[in-house]
Amino acid sequence: MPSPVIVGIDGSAPAERALDWAAAEAASRGAPLRLVHTSLWDRYEPDSSDNPDLAQARKAVADLVAVAMDRVTARWPDVQAQVEVVPNAPAPALLEAASSASLLVVGNRGHGGFTGLLLGSVGLQVAARAACPVVVVRGAGDAVERHHGRIVLGVSDAEASGPAASFAFEYAERWGARLEAVHAWHAPPDPFLAYGPGQSAMADAYYVQAGSALRSATSQAAATHPRVPLHLTPRWGLAHSALVESAAEADLLVVGARRRPGPGLQLGPVNHAVLHHAPCPVAVVPHP
Repeated sequence: MPSPVIVGIDGSAPAERALDWAAAEAASRGAPLRLVHTSLWDRYEPDSSDNPDLAQARKAVADLVAVAMDRVTARWPDVQAQVEVVPNAPAPALLEAASSASLLVVGNRGHGGFTGLLLGSVGLQVAARAACPVVVVRGAGDAVERHHGRIVLGVSDAEASGPAASFAFEYAERWGARLEAVHAWHAPPDPFLAYGPGQSAMADAYYVQAGSALRSATSQAAATHPRVPLHLTPRWGLAHSALVESAAEADLLVVGARRRPGPGLQLGPVNHAVLHHAPCPVAVVPHP
């Protein structure tokens, strides 16, 4: 049986959209679905016999997970789903669950934090550290409707983009979608060349280099998935702006993420930007 799809639930509207996306994905893969909810009450107050607040909190959790399970079984009755209430903080619990998962799905925000933030801290932490690919469900409307039939792949370089390219091609084939691979290049004007023929020649060279990076990053996955329509798009400009703009009419944006040793968040500025501003779900695929 395929490894499970994990989804974090907390009863918030973004978590419900993440649950829908994860359940649809589990159904598509024929994979089991694990719903993970975290509760620190059970970690610090294991006995509720003389604690009415804890008893009320446990009832709220039971109601929350029952509603989530009913939501899954109503729309995806064939999905093998189970729920787990973990006595831990959300990010550590989801990261531990991700160690045996094929995919981790979270909403872009939960109940905690400041409502003005575009991405919650849990989504940011799991996207930065999970051992498996992470999908942060962004956008509006029904999370499982695919209006555009298009997936965008962000390409940095061939080595870092390899796992992300394989992920994007696999989804494009399964969804019957076309794939657009985007590599952005940006060169500040050379004051010695001004804007004459020399500057134009330099821009042409960057454009050719971007096209070469796209071909190198996608060639192997394209050979494995020959039926996927592929479009290579070199774009002038900053990478995060190019990807957010390209994702305006996409059902999924896929980016790679290097895992670097040491403390602190492991995401670069481009991944931070798309996780905060992309108009569609974002898949972050780890690269060793």
